[in-house]
Amino acid sequence: MQTNILSTVARLSDRHLRDEVRRLAARERDVTVELIAHLAEVEERGLHHAEGFDSMFLYCRQILLLSEHAAYGRIEAARAARKFPIILEMLAEGSLNLTTVGLVGRHLTRDNYREVLAAAKARSKREVEELVARLHPQPDVPSSIRKLPEVKPVVAPGALLPASAPTPAPSALPAPAVLPPAPPRPQVVTPLAPDRYKVQFTVSAKTCEKLRLAQDLLRHAIPDGDAGAIFDRALTVLLEDLARKKLAATDRPRPSRGTAPGSRHIPAEVKRKVWIRDGGRCAFVGKGGRRCDQRAFLEFHHVEPYAVGGEATVSNVELRCRVHNRYEAEIFFGPHGSSHRVREEAAPSLCTNSRTRSGPSSHAATQPP
Repeated sequence: MQTNILSTVARLSDRHLRDEVRRLAARERDVTVELIAHLAEVEERGLHHAEGFDSMFLYCRQILLLSEHAAYGRIEAARAARKFPIILEMLAEGSLNLTTVGLVGRHLTRDNYREVLAAAKARSKREVEELVARLHPQPDVPSSIRKLPEVKPVVAPGALLPASAPTPAPSALPAPAVLPPAPPRPQVVTPLAPDRYKVQFTVSAKTCEKLRLAQDLLRHAIPDGDAGAIFDRALTVLLEDLARKKLAATDRPRPSRGTAPGSRHIPAEVKRKVWIRDGGRCAFVGKGGRRCDQRAFLEFHHVEPYAVGGEATVSNVELRCRVHNRYEAEIFFGPHGSSHRVREEAAPSLCTNSRTRSGPSSHAATQPP
């Protein structure tokens, strides 16, 4: 039966497919809530101990066959829900998810749980992390620069060694054991407290030398050589440079000469006004009224495509992320740019493609460098 699901789903219309996905997601939430409630009672009665396990985690992994991530998230939610049953209602309606409960659960008290859960509703993981940082501020981390240990290649059991490598003694060969999973990569940006973040990344030796040189040259302004203050200055200069290149930003804009009829060129003045009007993010709005919030890989595109006479004016140019730019181009021109057809799910506006192409489907789309 399960092998026929994909062929059955492929026959659904777009409308029915969307409705079915929503129904299944709601059913999954209901089943997850029931499982969490049952896990809370299993732990309360100590039934996992009777099964021979010293922890709920091992019980969920080996008896319920949950993944490590799923087991951890559901156990955390079960413990929080036992103290604050309203969590189950919010999980069922979708205003909270397991990730959110895992982040805020340990910081809930009888005095703050209503306020905190209300603030966490429908928030992204980043927003919830910032909420937790306000609830439980952490001290600033000290600035540090250290060399990472040299990474030595790991030779799998039975693998051939390079000809130049010495053959290890039989006792030195690694045992064919199952290696533990790699530790999760640390977050690049971690909220510590209101308006305070820990930023962590790895740089090359050349970049490290540039940082140290900048620290020495800025001792008069930043006596302690704080890396955070130096990166703030560097990013300010970088953003100003990017604004000039991408948006033709300038303190003294020259009067626009306009665009010649039929030209693909988008004037600098149009780019500046479009960027400000659209708030520096994709302006695509779906049928349900939700606007895309993507700010990366943005492109300028014509609402009325250049191929059908669209001009590079402020009213006809909008920002699109690369995905929605391509999506709207396929709606207007077809998947291969050869047919003019509109599907049932056509978006309310037309677009240009992310690249200039020859032929009947060519149209302008300017991607900031």
